[in-house]
Amino acid sequence: MAPLFNWQPESVLNCAGCIEKLAPKMADDNIDRVLIVTDEKILNAGLLNSLLASLNEANIIYYIYKGVEENPSVSHAKEARDLYLRENCQAIIGFGGGSAIDCAKGAGVLSTNNMEHLSEYKGFMKVKNKLPYLVAVPTTAGTGSETSNSAVLSDETGKNKFVITDAKLMPKTVVLDPELLISLSREMTAYTGMDALVHAVEAYISQNSNKQTRILSEEAVELIFKNLYESYQDGSNITARTNMQRASYFSGKAFTRAGLGNIHALSHSIELKYKIQHGHAVAYLMPYVLEKYGSKINSQLAKLALIAGVSEESDSIEESAQKFIHGIRELNEKMNIEMPLNALAKEEVGFLAKLAYKEANPYYPVPVMFNKDDFQGLLERVFISERRIA
Repeated sequence: MAPLFNWQPESVLNCAGCIEKLAPKMADDNIDRVLIVTDEKILNAGLLNSLLASLNEANIIYYIYKGVEENPSVSHAKEARDLYLRENCQAIIGFGGGSAIDCAKGAGVLSTNNMEHLSEYKGFMKVKNKLPYLVAVPTTAGTGSETSNSAVLSDETGKNKFVITDAKLMPKTVVLDPELLISLSREMTAYTGMDALVHAVEAYISQNSNKQTRILSEEAVELIFKNLYESYQDGSNITARTNMQRASYFSGKAFTRAGLGNIHALSHSIELKYKIQHGHAVAYLMPYVLEKYGSKINSQLAKLALIAGVSEESDSIEESAQKFIHGIRELNEKMNIEMPLNALAKEEVGFLAKLAYKEANPYYPVPVMFNKDDFQGLLERVFISERRIA
């Protein structure tokens, strides 16, 4: 009997240069026409060259959709879907960061399911039909999209994000090639790496965590604290890049099973309105939300602090928990992660708090439920009180 939930890809190619192994694998699976979903920057940077050469060698015809933008929308997924159907493709390769992979997932949903409005699939387990053969090739280390059964897109208005979560969105094959990360900018190295940390932490403190997800989160946290800043300083450090890819993969597997939390809910509420990159937002908001949870999560954070190497065995649980939060802020400071908003009007805070509350409840298995006032208080602290913005 097939498993009820597909918690991980069927196959993972994981080594330097392994992008060249993807085409032969797809040929073995009788795939001869593929759609590649990516963005113009990746195409112009030549990151696709090795893949395209190997597809040619394997006699696989490819078509490229290069319209993906940060915070991909329903319209991007529709455009990719239209190209997929028009050219009678059999597989979709999401090549890039989380935006490209999420757009590929959205295109896959639309190509095999009848409803035209992708937002009708938001929520849990609403996708009826199996997606096409789906491949994820991340060129960042942190989003976890390559090993999650979710896709985050913006709606038709472009003002709100929504999440589709279904086992059918799990990629069939994942390619983890650290050589694809060498040219990743310092800024995106920092943002996506901290995104992986948020995934690991939120999965760890989730009400749905279990022994397996906690092991995955612990491994991810250790790898991130040991390798993220190294990757940030020296992008050509293949060892650090490899370890950050592993961290992203582990944290992605952890949150796919255990869920996310209020950090994501709060960040999604501001990202589209203020054009803030997702990893940037969650990185900055993470310590504030963890502090808001209070003593409820001290024991979990204390254990993570020891694993991360930011506390001592002699520290009390409360001291260790605070050191972990401080360690997060230190990473942000070292990598110049600051909140870019110059102002947030007081009248906007209530609306954004409602968006965060609506996303988080009742879906996120958080350790402490936040009401609208809690979200509003966090926004006021971060963007008004601490920044002294009127």
